[in-house]
Amino acid sequence: MESYLEDALGIVKAQAGVRHMTEEEIVSMVRTLAEGIKNATEGIVIEGEGDKGEIPSDPSKAIRERSVQCLECGKKFKVLTKRHLALHGLTPKEYKAKHGYKKGTSLIAKGLARDRRNKMRELKLWEKRGGGAEEKEM
Repeated sequence: MESYLEDALGIVKAQAGVRHMTEEEIVSMVRTLAEGIKNATEGIVIEGEGDKGEIPSDPSKAIRERSVQCLECGKKFKVLTKRHLALHGLTPKEYKAKHGYKKGTSLIAKGLARDRRNKMRELKLWEKRGGGAEEKEM
């Protein structure tokens, strides 16, 4: 039995232990979870947007607020990973060159990039690192 199916069965078993579920609900939940777990192991696909969409002609329109669309296959992701690009026989550098992106362009949804940037500002790791050196001098 596939591991994603075993994981789905474990989740549904736990759910059925805390509430009454009909046979139909159990079967439906197992199918949905198994498919979701399988898709998650193959890549970070945004739920409901994993189908092939119309590929934009302008590469700048592929990087959106909540998703990045692969210009090779049309699938939408939060992060266009090196692993996914390898399925198309491309490295991130080759992908960017092929589609006219600047070298420093990140292949990540704009909203996610902004959230990560804000989180790093909150953590202020550069101050913590510098603070340790000042304490040693005293």
